[in-house]
Amino acid sequence: MTASLTDTRSAELYRRALEVIPGGVNSPVRAMRAIGRDPIFIARGEGAELIDVDGNRFLDYVCSWGPLIHGHSHPHVLAAIGEAAARGTSFGAPTAGEVELAAEVARRMEGVDMLRMTSSGTEATMTAVRLARAATGRELVLKFAGAYHGHVDGLLAQAGSGLATQALPASPGVPPSAAAGTVVVPWNDPDTLAAATERQELAAIIAEPLPANMGVVPPAAGFLELLRERADASGSLLILDEVISGFRVAHGGAQELTGVVGDLTIMGKVIGGGLPAAAVGGRADLMRMLAPSGDVYQAGTLSGNPLAIAAGLATLELLDEAAYLRLASLTAELAQGLRQAAGSYPVQVVSVPGLLTVFFSERPVSSFADALGCDLDAYGAWCRELLSRGVYPPPSQFEAWFPSLAHTREQIDRTLEAAAAAFSCLPARGDPA
Repeated sequence: MTASLTDTRSAELYRRALEVIPGGVNSPVRAMRAIGRDPIFIARGEGAELIDVDGNRFLDYVCSWGPLIHGHSHPHVLAAIGEAAARGTSFGAPTAGEVELAAEVARRMEGVDMLRMTSSGTEATMTAVRLARAATGRELVLKFAGAYHGHVDGLLAQAGSGLATQALPASPGVPPSAAAGTVVVPWNDPDTLAAATERQELAAIIAEPLPANMGVVPPAAGFLELLRERADASGSLLILDEVISGFRVAHGGAQELTGVVGDLTIMGKVIGGGLPAAAVGGRADLMRMLAPSGDVYQAGTLSGNPLAIAAGLATLELLDEAAYLRLASLTAELAQGLRQAAGSYPVQVVSVPGLLTVFFSERPVSSFADALGCDLDAYGAWCRELLSRGVYPPPSQFEAWFPSLAHTREQIDRTLEAAAAAFSCLPARGDPA
């Protein structure tokens, strides 16, 4: 039997929030509607755990949707933020930390010679697309169905992440002229990609090298290499969106793991250490097109905020080879354990270091269409069972799990025990719920 959570205080806060915040939340997936319950309001985080306003404790596999690779309230990161805050919270002027962070990113990422900071992944995407259009003199951008590159008007077509979770129409409020600049093709479909790049004059191909916004759906063998080849052959730029994968899956991001390097790279999440920060980086000739060294305009009052810079640098300082080996091992152990916990229940557990998804599907998931075919009701029921057992999963079939370096093997074992119990509570396929 499912244990129930004490959620009196969360329920009170949600009622108040509905009066002053649209939908009661500041980002749609937090509403937890996709798993059939109201949101849980969080009071604090400690290591790999969340504690809600009612005192319930959860093993956290959202970790702020990726930034907290070291878990919550890591003392090294908190100390760096505190020291920076003591010097001032924002200056609107250059700081030494910005130079240090740019140099560290350039050292880690093969395709990044220079870096421009922003406050969000959406802003970084806008900048990358603007640069690509300026560099090529073209307008069209090719993206993949199920990929989410922030809430940029023209890139919301067939997007994953919250849009898939909420089952919203492509992008209400986006004028046809904005959407007309985007070409959408299926992920892992080389024939359609080749045809689209031959038929259209593209400014850029934009892709997550390790997609995680329709759930984790890695590229098929040779597909990323084909992106690089088609970009070069068509005279377009390859923009790799590493907002999620950057500095999470490897020292140099997904580009280190795959060997395929973009002309421009979008970064976020880990680079801010849990504070609002993102960046676009790339070849020096492209980056020097940005004002004030070039004519492509981009600006932001809080870009390079000193607190976020400090948090990002402190986070990266702890990410050495041993850290990545440990995170890869923990992820693999969790993924294999979840497969075993499912027993005969039809799921696909897909993982790369630091990321995984449990797809409620009888077939392997290799595209957005496959992800949309998953049993969303079963996933929601399973998540509710996990929450009742003290495990906090992503409240959406289309989002990744984020194991952290704060998770211990004892906590992984507890997670797997809860997962097995949660699977046992689900009705057999074909049985009424």
